[in-house]
Amino acid sequence: MARFIFITGGVVSSLGKGLASAALGALLQARGFTVRLRKLDPYLNVDPGTMSPFEHGEVFVTDDGAETDLDLGHYERFTGVAARMTDSVSSGRIYSTVLEKERRGDYLGKTIQVIPHVTNEIKDFIRIGEDEVDFMLCEIGGTVGDIEGLPFFEAIRQFSQDKPRGQCIFMHLTLLPYIKASGELKTKPTQHSVKELRSIGIAPDILVCRSEGPIPAKEREKLALFCNVRPDAVIAAQDLASIYEAPLAYHREGMDQAVLDAFQISPTPKPDLSAWEDVADRIANPEGEVRVAIVGKYTQLEDAYKSIAEALTHGGIANRVKVKAEWIDAEIFEREDPAPYLEGFDAILVPGGFGERGTEGKIKAAEFARTRKVPYLGICLGMQMAVIEAARNLTDLRDAGSEEFDHEAGKKRFTPVVYHLKEWVQGNASVTRKLTDAKGGTMRLGAYDAVLKAGSKVAGVYGGLNIEERHRHRYEVDIKYREALEAKGLCFSGMSPDGRLPEIVEIEDHPWFIGVQFHPELKSKPLAPHPLFRDFVRAAKENSRLV
Repeated sequence: MARFIFITGGVVSSLGKGLASAALGALLQARGFTVRLRKLDPYLNVDPGTMSPFEHGEVFVTDDGAETDLDLGHYERFTGVAARMTDSVSSGRIYSTVLEKERRGDYLGKTIQVIPHVTNEIKDFIRIGEDEVDFMLCEIGGTVGDIEGLPFFEAIRQFSQDKPRGQCIFMHLTLLPYIKASGELKTKPTQHSVKELRSIGIAPDILVCRSEGPIPAKEREKLALFCNVRPDAVIAAQDLASIYEAPLAYHREGMDQAVLDAFQISPTPKPDLSAWEDVADRIANPEGEVRVAIVGKYTQLEDAYKSIAEALTHGGIANRVKVKAEWIDAEIFEREDPAPYLEGFDAILVPGGFGERGTEGKIKAAEFARTRKVPYLGICLGMQMAVIEAARNLTDLRDAGSEEFDHEAGKKRFTPVVYHLKEWVQGNASVTRKLTDAKGGTMRLGAYDAVLKAGSKVAGVYGGLNIEERHRHRYEVDIKYREALEAKGLCFSGMSPDGRLPEIVEIEDHPWFIGVQFHPELKSKPLAPHPLFRDFVRAAKENSRLV
């Protein structure tokens, strides 16, 4: 039976609850325990799949096809535990489920209320898989006091009472602001946040206090006294040079020991943190630096490409170099020559996206990388733009484009080298989609197999011919143009098992030019960098003459 740790936040958002949860999960694993992490989000969207990246950052996709919060990416990267559809839920999904049950008559004519019907649904979600692990870590999105979050706070309060005493604890993350003018670290915001939490029946066992520097003993004692926690359960969360220092930093602060003490687990196994020490050493002591241009359309918000940024860091860890990723708005290249912007970079990455805006700029970035022999990695839309660029400039398909752009414009302008996929096979079932279908959850989502061409560059990168990667897209490269493109050197080196859907393309006469229809960044981890990112950074390192 799992022990439950509920992680809440107060004062302000974006303090790092997801990172703290992920680091704690890694520390518990280092002591030999098994863990699973969950995210409960108060927003009313059913999932983040239809939310703008500017609103919510990237959408993290699981193997079983769930579109989830980016914090699940942190959970996977730090623990290596593959997230599942049952690890993320929103108010929208909870309310949708309750209303579906009401329409079916499952409640036998009762009046449907937040308590007990909504809170019961949340509790049922939390219980899923509770017999599978030693610890279940559940992060509640938002901050205490948000009206949207009240049902979740009430549900975890009830849940802790339903369980035997000592099976649930609460960890609360707050801000300790430093007032420069007076030279003081202020504890009052944390006191008020804890007071708000206690007013709804939840008393924190552990306080994690985000601050710019160490917390002096005087302030720790004050927090312990006024927030009713033990002094050794006041954990400082200081700013770090790298998020991958978090497990070591939290261990030095005693977070994992405080958790085990709260559960009265004794004696406690000693943690093995050697792998995290190696990661921290590689990040702190690189043997050079490579510059990678990320040519995208959501560059104003780096969280829109969170997993890509982290996967590049992982590639740097594997090659013991610092990867300096620089974001370039693809729309600039629709007005200006890309050469002055891209000439100083060791490699170019074009990520995914939706819609026509910025795509001509991405095509120009792919052309620059192809003609200048600069290492290129195209992901999802980045692969499609590379194929369109090759079709336009290497074959006679001068008007090559995507059906997505014609659909968006409401008229036919292009030869659709990229088309809307209407039917595909998922597992043993056939899936069909129409352009008029609702947007939410209608893409090719989750893990799919691919077969690699023997002797290809990607076969060497992966070290095998059969792979499984995560997808999130509606449009595919049309296989009927394969022969014309391969005659010009664009090899279709990865295909779906039935041979219908191109998964990977590469240019044979090029140091490193690969486009993939899937999202390899979603499976990369600091302790296990994804093969494509590891080799992409290696190619950038060679291009920069660091070797």
